Amino acid sequence: MTKETTRTNAVIECILSRSAAKYYDPAAALSDDEIRALVRIGTSAPTSFHMQNWRFIAVRSAEAKARLSPIAWNQPPITEAAVTFIVCGQLADSSVIPDRLAPLVEAGIMPAEMVPEWEIPARNLYMDYPQRQRDEAVRSGTFGAAAMIYAARSLGLGSTPMIGFDAEAVHREFGLARNEVPVMLLSVGAERTGNWPQKPRLPVADVLDLL
Repeated sequence: MTKETTRTNAVIECILSRSAAKYYDPAAALSDDEIRALVRIGTSAPTSFHMQNWRFIAVRSAEAKARLSPIAWNQPPITEAAVTFIVCGQLADSSVIPDRLAPLVEAGIMPAEMVPEWEIPARNLYMDYPQRQRDEAVRSGTFGAAAMIYAARSLGLGSTPMIGFDAEAVHREFGLARNEVPVMLLSVGAERTGNWPQKPRLPVADVLDLL
């Protein structure tokens, strides 16, 4: 892949030009269909054993924003962006795998006899390991949020991932289930002027080992 490729490939350019937005146009809204489309893209991200262990709460009304803001350090994107997603990861649970794989079997993508070959190792991997269950919840939520971040950029929208919030308060205020972890907040909306371009990163040579 050459430098010229990275300049002309729209997906790569979208990734390389993304930066966390600080300033949003508070008058610009997203429709429910636009919010659903972002989440649909988020759910195309990978999950372990196809568990799809995530849920997204779209905080978009003034009332909901007023509930979220004080338990999230009153960060401006929560009230100014069109929507802030509470990205929830669900503790890895191998018992859901047959149901999650059923559409693949029905579509002829996966043979039915392969389902136990996924469920059994997943049970061994997660069942007796709470930390692994939680780690997988965070991984899945993060993958989904990342897909939404780049989708938003491709649509000309800004986004801001945030971990500054009271997790217990968010859990309580927005009715998360016992098996759900609030992984991050993700604000999305139309930007206004003043946002920075992407900040310089460490050189690849500092972060890559070629073995």
